[in-house]
Amino acid sequence: MPVLRQSSYPGAPRYLINGHFQTIVPSVFRKIEGVVYERERLTLADGDFVDLDWVDRKRDKIAIMTHGLEGDSNRHYIRASAKLFAQQGWDVLAWNCRSCSGEMNRAFRLYNHGEIGDIAEVIDHVLRTRSYREVALIGFSMGGNITLKYAGVHGKTAPDVIKKVVAISSPTDLEASAKQLDLPKNRFYRNRFMKKLIIKLQQKSDRFPGKLDMTRLDQVRLWRDFDELFSAPVNGYRDADDFYAQASAVNYMAGIAVPSLLINAENDPLLSPECSPAWLAEKHPNIYLETPKTGGHVGFGVRGDEFSWAERRALEFVLRSKP
Repeated sequence: MPVLRQSSYPGAPRYLINGHFQTIVPSVFRKIEGVVYERERLTLADGDFVDLDWVDRKRDKIAIMTHGLEGDSNRHYIRASAKLFAQQGWDVLAWNCRSCSGEMNRAFRLYNHGEIGDIAEVIDHVLRTRSYREVALIGFSMGGNITLKYAGVHGKTAPDVIKKVVAISSPTDLEASAKQLDLPKNRFYRNRFMKKLIIKLQQKSDRFPGKLDMTRLDQVRLWRDFDELFSAPVNGYRDADDFYAQASAVNYMAGIAVPSLLINAENDPLLSPECSPAWLAEKHPNIYLETPKTGGHVGFGVRGDEFSWAERRALEFVLRSKP
């Protein structure tokens, strides 16, 4: 039912001529000023840690934001969203996944698209240490998948104060996304992600001798190979198939119990059509799917506006009493 056939996005500026430009230009050149975080380190149940970056103005509403693959709380889309929500009277918590805050995490495992234990601990910590009457969960790319999976798995048992969920440019079907990364036109993104992840894996191998065989990098031809040989074992999955099945939010979204908006551009170079499950949104009362024709991956720029359309759309969705 809530498939939004007509998007309010006016379209990308003319000089951003395709999905690649709409993705890369903001990622490289967009700068957001005026956001000052207060950092807190949260020790997790397993003894590891994540770093939390707060915009804490003692408000009664908070937006908890989750970044994308190899991102952090200082990515332009997080800083812009933090600034926008803070201007509208919200506290903001931008948390950094394990190993993403500038310091390697302690445990052997890293973070991944399907890890919802950490975000659950972050949310529990927020609600245990502060008093909020309303919580919104906002996720970008990988962070959107994490957020949607969390909402789907916890469903009606999630804290009552969680009122809305927004996911932007989210790979809800990881197997389809892996195939998308392997397309020749996406070699730039694939190489960039893999290079960063390999550095972290090498650090893990050095610290935990014998647990990873880094010589197997020579066997990686497809992104699936990388997931089979490295992503799965470092994060406790049996193999790539197990990783894709357990980590893909689309396999859990039927359980979502609060209004949730998924925004994926049709020309997003990193997402396949399977990541925008219209078949699910059409029959689900709480899943709203909006697929603008343009916007790229976490782009959605608007000429002359400090904030992207998707950031403003997220705020609009969260503020409305009825989606």
